[in-house]
Order: sequence, then structure tokens, then C-alpha cells
Amino acid sequence: MQPLDKHIKTELDDHIANIEKILNADFISIISPILYGLDVKVREALESIENKKPTLVIMHDTSGGIVEVVERIVTCVRHYYKEVFFIIPDRAMSAGTIFALSGDKIFMDYFSCLGPIDPQIEKEGTLVPALAYLNQLERLNKKSDAGQLTSAEYALLTKLDLAELYTFEQAKELSRELLIDWLSKYKFKNWEKTETKKTPVNDEIKKKRAEEIADKLSDNTRWHSHGRGIDMKTLVEDVKLKIDDYHSIEGLGKEVRAYFDLLKDYITRQNMFTFVQTREYF
Repeated sequence: MQPLDKHIKTELDDHIANIEKILNADFISIISPILYGLDVKVREALESIENKKPTLVIMHDTSGGIVEVVERIVTCVRHYYKEVFFIIPDRAMSAGTIFALSGDKIFMDYFSCLGPIDPQIEKEGTLVPALAYLNQLERLNKKSDAGQLTSAEYALLTKLDLAELYTFEQAKELSRELLIDWLSKYKFKNWEKTETKKTPVNDEIKKKRAEEIADKLSDNTRWHSHGRGIDMKTLVEDVKLKIDDYHSIEGLGKEVRAYFDLLKDYITRQNMFTFVQTREYF
């Protein structure tokens, strides 16, 4: 490790120690697209933590990725921890949103954002949003049924790969099923009474509420863009998700900003694609 790296690591470790003390939890940062191989790095990082606490804090920043990788990471995280908090200092888009919603709590601030849950599929070496293909197919089918399909649109429709479309449909269903399961099991685990009528909350109510959230977050006719950020205010007021502001906890906002700003500067200068850190793993 170079002297500069050692200096940066020491500073980052100090901020990690402070965040762990404030939240009485272990800490891991995952700053990366969610691609195959990230799950292995996360497993190695979690295995490096000695004398584990019951709670893990995940600082997460991502443009999105592959939902199957998210599922493997969540399996790994929940193998070690009963309670999981997410801190989103900037953005957790697409599959990153699904990942964040597997937590018991989510901490954000006014600048942070989640995104529409539009699963991405690898196609010719790049990631493409599945819902864009499925929505176009639905649009073309409706025009065909109405006898309004142009010759160009007909040619486009005949070129669609049915096996590929099936893969997109399955990715959409998997994203929805995971989101509903994790929200019901973790985010809503302490939800005992409804806010308005104060009626007892059972598993059926939790699942129905999770389905409503999944429907809203997967409605790209509402969000219009795969990369559109959904801020904390919108998530709380429109999507009806409970989000905690990390500035509301004394000292936490300062430590989150200091750690994340230093880390992003380091990652940019080192031209790093993926970064995972705990107090023992760098």
C-alpha cells in the first residue's frame, strides 16, 4: 500500500469508527455498479469483520445493475446480521433501490435519491433496462390490435427476440417479488398499527402495502426515465416510504459527508470502478 493510500485509509477508518459508534453497528461501504463479482467482494469484506455486532450499516452508492447479484448480496448480509441500515449519501438507482429496500431502515437527506425499479439485463456487453423493451412491446401490440401499426413498426415487431423478451419479463417479476418479500419481512417488521385508523397490522396488510410501493416504483410512465432520481420528500409523501434523515442524528450527517466526500475523491483519482470497505477490508 502506498503512503498516500495509507493516509487516506487512516482517515476513512476514523470516520468509519465514528459512524459505527453513533449507530452502534458494523459498517461497510459499497460504491459500485451491481455486477457479477461484487457479491464475492461483499462476502469477503463481511467475513473480514471480527466480533460482529447485531446491526450492519451499508453506505451504498450505485447507478444500478443486475438484480440477481443483489439477491446474492442480501443473502450474504442476512447470514451475518439481524438488522441492516442503509445510508444513501448520493444515489442508489434501479437494482440499488431494490437493495436499499431490503434494509430495516434507510437514511437519506434532501440530496439523496433512489430510482425506479427497472431491472437491467446484459445485452451485447451493456446493460439495458428491461421495462423499456416490455413497454414498447405493449405499445406495439395495442397499435396492432387497433389496426394502426405502420410498416416500420411491423418490421420492428417481427424482429423482437421472444426468448429475450421472456428474460425481460422474468427480471421484472423477480425484482417485484424480491421487493415485496424484503419490504414485508424487514422494513415493515416493526409496523404494528396503521397511522390513521390505528388498526392492527398483519402479514396481509404488510404485503399489500409492499405491493403498492412496488407498483409505484416500477411505473416508468410515471417517472419517465430509467435514470431519474426520486428524492426523499417524494419517497415519503408520494410513495409512502418511511425514510430517516441522517442529519437528524447528532454527528451522523457530518461523518457521512466527510467519509463519502473523501472516498469519492479517492475513487475518482484512482480511476476505480468498484470499491468495498470495512474497518478491516480496503
